[in-house]
Amino acid sequence: MFMKVMVGIDEETRGRDAAMLAARLSDPAGEVTFVHVQSYPLIGLGTSILGPEDPRELLEAAAHESGIHAKLRAITAASTGAGLHRVCEEIGADLVVVGSTQRSRMGRVFLGDATSQALNGATCAVAVAPSGYAENSSEILEIGVAFNGSPESLNAIAVARLLAREMHAHLSAFEAVEMPLYASSAGTWGTHEEITGEDLAAARHRIEELGSDVDAHVSCGEAVRQLAIYSDSVDLLVAGSRGYGPLGRLVHGSTTRRLARVARCPLLILPRSDLETGGDPAKLVGHEHRVLA
Repeated sequence: MFMKVMVGIDEETRGRDAAMLAARLSDPAGEVTFVHVQSYPLIGLGTSILGPEDPRELLEAAAHESGIHAKLRAITAASTGAGLHRVCEEIGADLVVVGSTQRSRMGRVFLGDATSQALNGATCAVAVAPSGYAENSSEILEIGVAFNGSPESLNAIAVARLLAREMHAHLSAFEAVEMPLYASSAGTWGTHEEITGEDLAAARHRIEELGSDVDAHVSCGEAVRQLAIYSDSVDLLVAGSRGYGPLGRLVHGSTTRRLARVARCPLLILPRSDLETGGDPAKLVGHEHRVLA
């Protein structure tokens, strides 16, 4: 469970979905901070524009409604994402939780500008709650991992395993085997129509090697589309992040953004750790963790 959790509170939803997910992921002995960011225009002297509701009242209402004993922070910044990142660094958060900010069909995550900003540039793990999660959520009893054998996905397995033990949840991993590309004699590109049973068996074997506590699921097809289907069977989908920008900030690529748009359950995106060199995955959920550049 995460020890220092920061929750983005917006005026549209009052942070209901994000607060519910934060309650599921935060350690009972941990610290939760509710943050509301008011944006100001990048012109003139940068005078802040007050929103339709007093920020302090908004935060107090969110804390009361969620029942979470949280610290409250209201700030102004050039953008919502910039403000969230600033507070994240100030308090040493190991998880930022945001809502999807806009409603979509079937309760899927839908990325508004603020959510996209939070995903791109964070220095810690980011969790995104689907619209309507506060009304439709249940305990996290099934945790799934997007797996492809990369160091990032192995890191995701390690952290998901830790969360599963603490939540007494079932753990599984999913790998999609995509159709390989081929080039025709005319110079055009296409895909092989068949994926051999050996390819799927090899993918299943990679997951089974992780241990008996991880159920293996494999399928053929485009990875993001298949992961979206898989996400319908779990209560939390964990994925690793590969991209890094200046000072070790996460830069989520097109695959991560697409997955966040189509996931049918909460999505937890993890930064790298020093796991490859014997690091402790618990650092990702504790106050000692710092992203490696």
